[in-house]
Amino acid sequence: MSSTNTIQTYYMNHIKACLFDLDGVIVDTAIYHFQAWRRLANELGFDFTEHQNEQLKGISRMESLDLILGWGGVTLNDEEKLAWATKKNDWYLELVMQMTPNEVLPGVPAFLTALRESGIKIALGSASKNSKLILEKIQMLDYFDAIIDGNNINKSKPDPQVFLLGAEATNCQPEECAVFEDAVAGVQAAKAGGMLAIGVGSADVLTEADVVIATFEEMSVERLLAL
Repeated sequence: MSSTNTIQTYYMNHIKACLFDLDGVIVDTAIYHFQAWRRLANELGFDFTEHQNEQLKGISRMESLDLILGWGGVTLNDEEKLAWATKKNDWYLELVMQMTPNEVLPGVPAFLTALRESGIKIALGSASKNSKLILEKIQMLDYFDAIIDGNNINKSKPDPQVFLLGAEATNCQPEECAVFEDAVAGVQAAKAGGMLAIGVGSADVLTEADVVIATFEEMSVERLLAL
């Protein structure tokens, strides 16, 4: 049997759960994070760019704040950091509350529906602490068998903790899981956890992924099982 057929047979026999990041995979909230972080930076006396915002993908709020303060040359104590992080989250939530199902990324509902019909478990693996609220606003909460997010974890990607907990929550072994990620750190987390890593975005950026799709309109259960 060729190596390609061996891999195909392996994953056809083993993929039992799909784990999804939220931001940039199910829905694109990056613009809202950018607007809130930029407001924080401006109020602290410096600017914050979209390029810098890209570097925050997949990491926690407090780690993001530390990076931004470093870029701006601003030093705060722990109490001040917490206060500013809370402000940023409040500004972000003001924007999230205006979200609608129209903001779900192309192909996502059809693919999740197909997964459910095929008996494949669906879990969220996100650093966001607002994931349930966002899923409720875009009417996607009922698709998920398990939600692991910033409220459940204490290690950020590329540590595989969030995806390992997702596998556990769906009663699957890591090698039985496929992860969909738009961030380099997320792909690294999936690989570190021993899972199939499917990048969503640019193949030039997500070079460590096993395969990369531009949108979920390129993905189907048949293609997943044949990877």
